[in-house]
Amino acid sequence: MVDEMATRDAYGKALVELGRKDERIVVLDADLSGSTKTAAFAGEFPQRFFNMGIAEADMMGTAAGLAASGFIPFASTFGVFATGRAFDQVRNSICYPRLNVKIAATHTGITVGEDGGSHQSVEDIALMRVLPAMTILSPADSWQAEQAVKAAVEVDGPVYIRLGRPKVPLVIPQDMPFAVGKGQVLREGTDITIIATGHMVHQALKAADKMAKEGLRAAVINIHTIKPLDEELIVFYARQTKGVITAEEHSIIGGLGGAVAELLGERCPVPMKRIGVRDSFGESGKPASLLQEYGLTAEHIISAARHLLRETS
Repeated sequence: MVDEMATRDAYGKALVELGRKDERIVVLDADLSGSTKTAAFAGEFPQRFFNMGIAEADMMGTAAGLAASGFIPFASTFGVFATGRAFDQVRNSICYPRLNVKIAATHTGITVGEDGGSHQSVEDIALMRVLPAMTILSPADSWQAEQAVKAAVEVDGPVYIRLGRPKVPLVIPQDMPFAVGKGQVLREGTDITIIATGHMVHQALKAADKMAKEGLRAAVINIHTIKPLDEELIVFYARQTKGVITAEEHSIIGGLGGAVAELLGERCPVPMKRIGVRDSFGESGKPASLLQEYGLTAEHIISAARHLLRETS
C-alpha cells in the first residue's frame, strides 16, 4: 500500500471502477484529462468520455443535458474554472433544476504551487456552498477520495468534489466508515477542538500529536462534507472543549471556517480561531513553502490553540 497519493489520482482510479459497474457513468473533461486523471477512464471507455475542450461553461451545460437523459455525468477540470468560469451554468443549468451532475474539481487550494494565484482556487467552496441543492465533499486523503467519489454516485443531485494536485499522506483509517454529511472524530480531546477538511486534516493531526506532548488534549474532527455540515457533531465538541479552531486550504471567508462560525454563532457561541487563507490570492511557489507563507501548518494551528487557551483561562 502506498504511503502518499494525490486525491486526483484516487479520483481517476475510482472513476474506472465505477465505469465498469455502471454504464450510466459518463465523464466530461475540459482538455485536462492528464491533469485531472480522467485519461484512464477515457482509455477504457472512449464512448463514454467527452473532451469538451477549453469550454467549461459548455461542459457544465452538456453535463446537465446528460443528467436529464438518465446518465450520471462527472464533469472535471481545475477548481478555479469549474466554480468561477462556469458558475452561471452550475447555478442555472445544474443546481436550479437539481440535476444529478457530479463536478470533480482538481488543483484546488494553494498547493497547486507554481501555477500561481490565477490557478489556485481558494474561493471554490464558498461559491459552491451558497448554491441550493449542492453537496460538497472535501476528502482528506486518497483513500477517502475514492470513498467520496463512490458516495457521490449515491447522492441524488449535484455534488462538488474538491480534489488536490500534490501527493498527501494517508491519514484516515481504512476501517472508518464514510457517510455523506457525517464528520469523523480522529482524536478525542477535552482542551480544544480542531475541525479540519481536505489536506489540512494531516496538519491538524500533527498539531494534536505535538500538543499532546505538552499535556494539551485536542480533539480532531475531519469534516469531509462541507455541505450538509454535521451540525450536531460540531456543536457537541464545541460544548465539551474550551474553544474551536478550523483549518482549511481555502479562504476563511465562506469556507469551512465560515460555515462553522455561522453554526456556532447561532447555536453555541464559543471562542474560535480560523486557520486558512486570509482574504488574499495565492502566489507561485513550492507547495510546502506556500503552506508556511499562508499560515497553514501544524505550527500555526498550535499557535492559534495556545492563543485561544490563554484568552479563555
